[in-house]
Amino acid sequence: MSAEGLLCPGCRDELVDCRPACPRCGSSGLIPDPAGGCPRCNDQRLHFDAVVRLGTYDGPLRTAVLRTKRPAERGLAIALGELLVATRAGDCQSVRPEAIVPVPMHWSRRMWRGGNSPHTIAERLARHLGLPLAAHLLVRRRRTAPQASLSAARRVTNVRGAFRAGRHGDLAGARLLVVDDVMTTGATVNEAAKTLRQAGAASISVVVLARSQGLGSQ
Repeated sequence: MSAEGLLCPGCRDELVDCRPACPRCGSSGLIPDPAGGCPRCNDQRLHFDAVVRLGTYDGPLRTAVLRTKRPAERGLAIALGELLVATRAGDCQSVRPEAIVPVPMHWSRRMWRGGNSPHTIAERLARHLGLPLAAHLLVRRRRTAPQASLSAARRVTNVRGAFRAGRHGDLAGARLLVVDDVMTTGATVNEAAKTLRQAGAASISVVVLARSQGLGSQ
């Protein structure tokens, strides 16, 4: 299945944000000042090095991302993953990753939902970039409250300690792409990156379908 199989040319154009973006936090429409840095992430402590995103978390892309959370919409998740590959493969390759790690869902939520869209997207990236899909390197150790229902401050505490590195993964010096469907405050991917860093990963970049543009968006 390809993006062309599910998405018409007009829809594909609406889903992709071609504006300049901060390479560190992925905020679109911003060109960081070499002297002052990006106003959205300059004062943030981030455990990842870069963000690659398909578009902004609003309009048609927000609608599409929310649909991919339903079990019956795996085909749409595949199509969006294919679109991500078609438009951002070069950006993903530029960080020289060695493996792709989807942000995991707790097993109980995955059983209830029937799938995990970040895993589906990561599968497409791994296939097209010729990289191993290393889902075993990151485990969600506890079920957390849905981030969308929480304030920015509570999102950070909600995911603190929520992940652990896989017991059988050799992460020393690894260069990884961490894949999620949406990045709003950034708390989830930052905690995931922190966990992988503490286990020895040398470089971590984040790939998402959609990046929120709200204030305080880290």
